Amino acid sequence: METSEKVSVNMNIATLSQIDLLVDKGYYSNRSDFINQSVRQALNEKKSVIEETGRQQNELDFRWFIGVMSLEKEELIKAKENRTKLKIKGYGLLGIDSELDDLVTENVESISVKGKVICSDRIKKHFKIR
Repeated sequence: METSEKVSVNMNIATLSQIDLLVDKGYYSNRSDFINQSVRQALNEKKSVIEETGRQQNELDFRWFIGVMSLEKEELIKAKENRTKLKIKGYGLLGIDSELDDLVTENVESISVKGKVICSDRIKKHFKIR
């Protein structure tokens, strides 16, 4: 399962030239290295916002995630035993094995992912996933 995605970023020449200078001086191995490190630093500065959002979503009875999540058979069976329906919401990549299609359609109320969902066509159609 591919867990990275290429993004395109527009930058003005002045900013890009400063990045190139730092690369040439050996601070970063290339432009991508600089951009990745800068993004990680910015996300780390907002970590409390991300964590608080997760707490709020979980309080609303969502199975919330950020990053990569795989829907597991055990979780679906537990929902079935408890007679509850899962509401899955998140940002990133959600993987659902096609062997779980019946359990998913029976025990999941909704799936809302900003990112990518890897699943069968049956699940995509059932939950209107593009």
